[in-house]
Amino acid sequence: MELLLLRHGKAAPHGEARADAGRELVAKGIQQSQACGKYLLATDLLPEIVLTSPLLRARQTADHFCQSAKLPGPVIQSWLAAGMHPDLALRELASFSDFKRICIVGHEPDFSSLIAWVTSSEGGAIEMRKGAIALLELRPPSRRGTLRFLIPPQMMGLSQE
Repeated sequence: MELLLLRHGKAAPHGEARADAGRELVAKGIQQSQACGKYLLATDLLPEIVLTSPLLRARQTADHFCQSAKLPGPVIQSWLAAGMHPDLALRELASFSDFKRICIVGHEPDFSSLIAWVTSSEGGAIEMRKGAIALLELRPPSRRGTLRFLIPPQMMGLSQE
């Protein structure tokens, strides 16, 4: 199974009137999401299904990504909310084993932890910027895999953060 990880785009700062779960994407976050969709469409790396965190900024990222990539809308998964543990993610992904390539949209440090867990890397070795996309090749049932790429937004023509 190939697993694309899309970190949500740039969102409104912490501490505004709304709670963390209700933080919206800013214009730059929308551009980052659209750029990822266009990039994967152009490189023929589209997923068969997109799963997203229920937090607003992730849902908006997934929506803009899907529109740009000409994909059906995302499926909300509560286990992708901020604070996801890598072992939980791999258990939940097992129920999607019929799909060759899946995209999950979520948060940091969850995605860096998942990449480190799957690749047996040291903590802190991986950092996903807002709007970045990574591809993991998973080897079930071992729960191990290989990081095939990690593309920050500036390599898709956008500035970081």
